[in-house]
Amino acid sequence: MRKIGINLFARSDISIADYIRMVKDLGFDSVFCLLRPQEVMYEVTNLMQKAGLTYDTLYAPCKNVNALWYEGDDGDNEYSSLTHCIDMCTELGAPIAVVHMSYGAQHIPPSDIGRARFINLVDYAAKKGVRIAFENISKLANLAWAFEEFAGADNVGFCYDCGHEACFTPGREYLPFFGNRLICTHIHDNDGVKDLHLLPFDGNIDFCRVTNQIRQTGFQGTLMLEVSGNRDAYQHVTTEAYLMKASKIAMKLRDMIDRPE
Repeated sequence: MRKIGINLFARSDISIADYIRMVKDLGFDSVFCLLRPQEVMYEVTNLMQKAGLTYDTLYAPCKNVNALWYEGDDGDNEYSSLTHCIDMCTELGAPIAVVHMSYGAQHIPPSDIGRARFINLVDYAAKKGVRIAFENISKLANLAWAFEEFAGADNVGFCYDCGHEACFTPGREYLPFFGNRLICTHIHDNDGVKDLHLLPFDGNIDFCRVTNQIRQTGFQGTLMLEVSGNRDAYQHVTTEAYLMKASKIAMKLRDMIDRPE
């Protein structure tokens, strides 16, 4: 049966130890999180191993990723932060690093230095036995370049984020373009304007379309929720009730994808 997962730190009102225990008890198989300081990652990984949870991915830092496309120390430092994420994937047993190629809505001019850094990053990850999943956010051109440049790279794939698709590039559908490279998912909902990270079916995204398109790719990996229970919409809901709802929704989405034709 297909695995289901949820991001760590979706709620901030309980300890991470209690969160991990609750997630496991509710039927989730794996998790992911944005890379944090090493001491935090070691603590979290120890708790996960005791609970029987595994990493589906680690999420590389992304807020300064635009610097990769420019000459200078900022770009070099950001490249180092990405290679550090690859190192942590190896150390913590996470098979995939999710990487943005841009951040925000500003235009990022293509550059030779940017291309060279991504080429070096993919080579570095391959040597470490880590796969890189480039995630859709607001720019199509850089993803198109990556999947052409790395067409023969076994360690490069696509992280499909249906929430980003809806609010950052409305009207554009990514799976018909890159579904053959799909290796991980970020599933959440929003109003089509803001990146709210709501539970699926609490916003405006058409999950019949999303699940149909995932099924058509033949993807058999984890169905991963990337949600935030700290939003105003969930302030009246206990963490246990929130995660219970999340688990039921993940199982519903799994059934929608994996139902017999």
